[in-house]
Amino acid sequence: MTAAGEETTVWRNARLATFARGAPGLGVVEPGALVARGGRIVFAGAEREAPAAPKSARIVDCEGRWITPGLIDAHTHLVYAGSRAAEFEARLAGASYEAIAQAGGGIVSTVRATREASEDALVRQSAPRLDALVAEGVTTVEIKSGYGLDLATERKMLRAARRLAAERPVTVRTSFLGAHALPPEFAGDRERYVAEVADAMLPALAAEGLVDAVDGFCETIAFSPEEMRRLFARAKSLGLPVKLHAEQLSNCGGARLAAEFSALSADHLEYAGEDDAAAMAQAGVVATLLPGAFYMLRETKAPPVDLFRRWGVRMAVSTDCNPGTSPMTSLLLALNMAATLFRLTVEECLMGVTLNAARALGCEAEAGSLEAGKRADLAIWDIERPAELVYRLGFNPLHARVWRGQ
Repeated sequence: MTAAGEETTVWRNARLATFARGAPGLGVVEPGALVARGGRIVFAGAEREAPAAPKSARIVDCEGRWITPGLIDAHTHLVYAGSRAAEFEARLAGASYEAIAQAGGGIVSTVRATREASEDALVRQSAPRLDALVAEGVTTVEIKSGYGLDLATERKMLRAARRLAAERPVTVRTSFLGAHALPPEFAGDRERYVAEVADAMLPALAAEGLVDAVDGFCETIAFSPEEMRRLFARAKSLGLPVKLHAEQLSNCGGARLAAEFSALSADHLEYAGEDDAAAMAQAGVVATLLPGAFYMLRETKAPPVDLFRRWGVRMAVSTDCNPGTSPMTSLLLALNMAATLFRLTVEECLMGVTLNAARALGCEAEAGSLEAGKRADLAIWDIERPAELVYRLGFNPLHARVWRGQ
């Protein structure tokens, strides 16, 4: 008698891209088979080597389709209220970011709308964005707070993220981003706000189980490395991993701070240099590249991909879904952008939304590759070769998506 939840499923007659650590290239196995039991992979390899399936097993003939790990979007801000489309239109007409901000736009407008929205409204507005990612084979997604900038609204955003995880077949990892910007009520008093984030907001939200990691925006227009160091020290004292928006608009020491605290990732990194790459490599910090923001802001300085390759820094690719600088809900589009704008190879792109993205979220032991013991999170594709996932624009070849074996 098979216990509930312990049913065996066998996907056979497949081509596997396992992304297994240490495997050559994408870890291709063909013809391959994958066996899952109780939501976990028990075998992924050559079909001729697959263990005998019990008579009660469900057998799925993949008819030669490709199976990859479920995709992972390791950097999103998808819980928010309102829209910034009017600002986009104004920028197209020549308005500067500064002029828009002075008129009450920019991040302040999203903060205002998010503070005014109820938790139910946040869930309702954010669910379609999450659904768009899920429809492309995403099985794990990171969701940040950071559009509240006060305890009540940051809590509301993180609770909304947890509710989305409960209402959708997807794994959600939350990041507390209270150090995203200086709220209007703290204008001119940065020190007091940093203390509020580190000593009041973070401990309260962590105690409620709402925080999986702590993030911040380290930049000349945001928070300094010294201010972020105070927050990261508090995060470490609470046993929470850290990550950081770093070197997006200038080089101000954020990547090296991330390395100092063994951060899961440093993200953006357009202005990172060789010292940054070396420090990140030594500390095992993933470089999360965000081509959507690069494209939307019409940037011209790309992240130093050659330096990351030279130093062996692992690279992830994410949507950076947010209302202001990357209103993108397609991880497949992000793959194409990473290849065309940043010159990543097909292998680097696909590793960037599987194994390396899992590393950037601290869940490499659970997701990101097709290996025994990991969650049975799969994407099954109607493609002839994995390069199609990077090559095509506006086309979704997903045949089926499996989350925890279902």
